[in-house]
Parts: sequence; structure tokens; C-alpha cells
Amino acid sequence: MTPAVDSTPVCAKQAWPRLLGSHILAIALGLGGCASIPPEEREPGDRFEASNRSIDRFNDGLDRAVLKPVSSAYVKHVPQPARTGVSNFYGNLLYFDTILNGFLQGKVKQGASDLARFGVNSTIGLLGFFDVATPLGLQQHDEDFGQTLAVWGAGSGEYVVYPLLGPSGVRDTGGVVVSLLTNPIMYVAAPVAIPLGVLNIIDLRARKEGFVRFRDEAALDPYVFTRESYLQNRRFEVYDGNPPRIRYDDLEPEPAAVPALPQALPGAP
Repeated sequence: MTPAVDSTPVCAKQAWPRLLGSHILAIALGLGGCASIPPEEREPGDRFEASNRSIDRFNDGLDRAVLKPVSSAYVKHVPQPARTGVSNFYGNLLYFDTILNGFLQGKVKQGASDLARFGVNSTIGLLGFFDVATPLGLQQHDEDFGQTLAVWGAGSGEYVVYPLLGPSGVRDTGGVVVSLLTNPIMYVAAPVAIPLGVLNIIDLRARKEGFVRFRDEAALDPYVFTRESYLQNRRFEVYDGNPPRIRYDDLEPEPAAVPALPQALPGAP
């Protein structure tokens, strides 16, 4: 099914896991009104750039002070096969979000395949620690409610950076809420939910270390680099890996007029 979305690049998954309450989103939306960058200097689609940058600095400071040291220790002391098993476990645990949104987008065959994938990995794969579904031809997909809204015609809206959650967008905020509702961790007792949530955060941070290092070393403006990477990846996801080509015909400046040559040069016979 071809997404009915506008041609503007739309909002990589949330940088942080979807384990926090909606009150954080309310804080972020409240901060969105304090932008002070003049309208003529704002990036199109980033009307909240001033507040976005402030929240991005907060997230980056928290990452450097807490998350990066903890994830580095996790990578250093936990063998790679064990870390892969942990990533597989969380990918399977949170996969119902993909299953649900596949059906909501009208992808019945894909939804059935994803449901079978979840069943196989949850049983034969020992709660998802081992990915036995992929070798059986049950490929992994990545869907969320933000993509579902895009398929049914919702525009991308403004780019927004949320505290702790990271890059998102107005339309994709609905995806955060639905992901929370489909997250099994939200429905278990705190003594189990808290360590599961913390380990999920550490696992996610460890897996994004390569991107963070590349951004910090290569980007002149880390905020712009993160925003553009997020928007491009989000557009890629909305179109299932086949985004339409952007036409630049209307963006090319008209060629300068060439002055006509005189009919005869001065002094010519």
C-alpha cells in the first residue's frame, strides 16, 4: 500500500525507549512555545528549533554523564553473544507494536507473517533470545503508529525533540503513545518492570554508540546532523525502504539571459 504522505521528508526510531509516561510529552510540548529564533532564520519544518536545541543539549548532557558510561561498562563486561541475545529478547518483546500496525496499514500478509515470527521466536527461540524465525523466512519488519498515520494521509508535522525520548515529530507522537500501550513491560509489577526497563535503555544506548561517535567526530553541527539523519531515516521507514525520488526541476534557478549580439560590429564593412 502506497503511503499517502506529503513530499516533505518526515520524521529513526525514538533515540530512547518508549517506557516513560505521557507527562514527559506534555513537558516537551510546553517547552515548544518558547522558540526565539527569528522566523526568517528558522529551518522549514523545524519551527521549534530553539527549544529543540535546548532539549537536545539536556539529552546530550544526560547521555554523557550517565548513559554513555553505563553502556560502555555493559559492552566491556558482557560478551557479544549475550548482548545479541538481550537485543533479540527486547526486539521480540516489543514486536506486537509492529504486528498491530502492520494490520492497521492494511498489510494483512505481512501482519500474519509478523505474528508467526513472534510465535516462533517466543517459543522455539526461548522468549526471543534466539532469532530462529529469520532463517525460516519470517523476516523482521518495523512498523509503528506514526507510519500508520502516514499511510492514511497524515502529514509529518513539525520536528520535535522530547526530553529523554529524543527526536520525533508531531504526527509520530501518537506512535510513542501506542508503543507505550503495546509494551508488555508497562503491565508488569515494578520489581520486574524497572530492571527490564533499565536494561532496555542500556541495550539501546550500546547499539547507538557508533552513530553517536560518528556524529560527534564528523558533524559541524550535531543537532542538524541528528535532525537530518532522523528525518531521512523516518521517510525511508514510511515508504518501506522505497521513498519516491525528490524532483529538483522546480528548484533549479533559471539561466541568466544571454545578451543578444549586435547585428554588425562597429567598423565592420
